[in-house]
Amino acid sequence: MIALIKGLQLLLSLSLLVVLHELGHYLAARYFKTRVEKFYLFMNPGFSLFKKQIGETEWGIGWLPLGGYVKISGMIDESMDKEQMAKPAEPWEFRSKPAWQRLIIMLGGIIVNLIVGFLIYSMILLVWGETILPNKYAVDVDPRLEQLGFESGDQILSFNGEKLETFRDVRTTAFFEPVTEATVSRNGVEVDLSFQTELGQVLIDEGIRRPFSLQVPPMVKLVNSESRAEKAGLASGDLILGVNDAFVFSQQQTVTTLESYPNSPIVIHVNRNGEKLSLAAMTDSLGHVGFSFASPASFSEMFVQEKIEYGALDALVSGFFMAGNRLQEYALSLRFLASKSGASQVGSLITFGSIFDGNWDWLVFWRNTAFFSLILAFMNLLPIPALDGGHVAFLLYEIVAGKPAPEKFMEAAQVIGITLLLGLMVFALGNDFWRLFTGGFG
Repeated sequence: MIALIKGLQLLLSLSLLVVLHELGHYLAARYFKTRVEKFYLFMNPGFSLFKKQIGETEWGIGWLPLGGYVKISGMIDESMDKEQMAKPAEPWEFRSKPAWQRLIIMLGGIIVNLIVGFLIYSMILLVWGETILPNKYAVDVDPRLEQLGFESGDQILSFNGEKLETFRDVRTTAFFEPVTEATVSRNGVEVDLSFQTELGQVLIDEGIRRPFSLQVPPMVKLVNSESRAEKAGLASGDLILGVNDAFVFSQQQTVTTLESYPNSPIVIHVNRNGEKLSLAAMTDSLGHVGFSFASPASFSEMFVQEKIEYGALDALVSGFFMAGNRLQEYALSLRFLASKSGASQVGSLITFGSIFDGNWDWLVFWRNTAFFSLILAFMNLLPIPALDGGHVAFLLYEIVAGKPAPEKFMEAAQVIGITLLLGLMVFALGNDFWRLFTGGFG
């Protein structure tokens, strides 16, 4: 059920963004009196789930849920309609328009996605405000970071000398900036750490998705039906005190301890309504028994968040800057793709779906949709044939050179671009299946 809910959220999110992206191309084309033959959500090789001719345009829904498209008359695109291109140019065709008009048509989808991302962030701030957790709490550290000098119980004060104001900064900065130094507070004493390899690269190399976690008490929220935890007698509300002879005081420490006993008989010590119990259980191959923890929000008295409310104008301005920051962070994070370990983190729709909440949370939905809109704009701007950015690159060449790129060259580039994109999709899907089978999604 959780997978279904996440999948439906992803489908709705991407459908909205694809329609709006293609609408940007459509409106720009129509403004310059260019004919749009087809407007499709999803691809429709062979047949369509729905189609209706309205005026000059066929509107439809394809059966293959991979993006969407508009077919603009007189344009070399993924349809590879060479028969049309062999005929003399008509006034309503894309190829007969001035280069600057064609450039605007190709940028229409990207511009719309940038605007949509900015407006959604503004809407989020207006409706929900902004909740900030100040950086004043000790954290649990992924055990793989202990080799760099971090220890559970540290409070992370700064990276590269820059003070970390919020817990989000602690969690994400290393992915977006080349962090080679850190200062932590340990037992009241400031300790300086330095790294030969930047911290973000270490996180990618080791596959660490949550390097630092709040030291949230290990209270059980939900026990999976017919799981090993249920058979052992674990119940919702239990506070885990220890595993075998090891005491635990946080969720991360509990997970780490359990995972050190794969396929093993264990004893879980809990506090249940003031009564201490010892429950015998058997872990699976990953050291899991089948339960989930209470969220940090359940311990609001321990982790006091600051709520910022926004008026309409403030939300609009702050939403603009928030969108700009998120886009900059995403662009900076792509530097890791040049490494073998970074490439292994490339994901398909399965990865995108995994970041949605297991329950339908509209705040999470819109936050992810805003981020996806910015990603869609950024990726489409890349100068890759078959993407909008490829067409933009050819148009810029035409404007500078005073003549269009050879048609045969553009056709070949389109084929190469489509092949590269399909190869990337297969690679990303393979990565996701590998993570599914190896437990990489948690």
